[in-house]
Amino acid sequence: MLHVFCDAKGSGKTKALIQSANEKVDFSKGNVVYIDDDNGPLLHLDRRIRFISTEQYNLMDYSNLYGFLCGILSRDYDINTIYIDGLFNIIDGNVHDAAHLFFNLEKISRKYDVDFYISMNLEKDNMPEFIKKYVA
Repeated sequence: MLHVFCDAKGSGKTKALIQSANEKVDFSKGNVVYIDDDNGPLLHLDRRIRFISTEQYNLMDYSNLYGFLCGILSRDYDINTIYIDGLFNIIDGNVHDAAHLFFNLEKISRKYDVDFYISMNLEKDNMPEFIKKYVA
């Protein structure tokens, strides 16, 4: 399942995502992954959470990110939760171009039983319809 946290920048989305990840790892039967564009959250995450900074991976668009996520899942079959903090910080793009990514994430979420938690700087008034069903 996909869960989207969206609100204005500085509204506490990252803090909520980190808290959710730290709580999830306590009762998760699988592995938890946290993806961000920098190392900022690293010190706040439980050490059992696999942290990945995308700084060195040069992800340019939604296709690159999708391939990156599929690579992570193909490497570790025990992953059951992936957090993506700041979608628009990780890749260049706008929210309307993200429809295909969300469609693909929903498919792999069902196929591999993986939950995705995604945060993005986007006020709820400007949210496209395809994202509204995922808003947490």
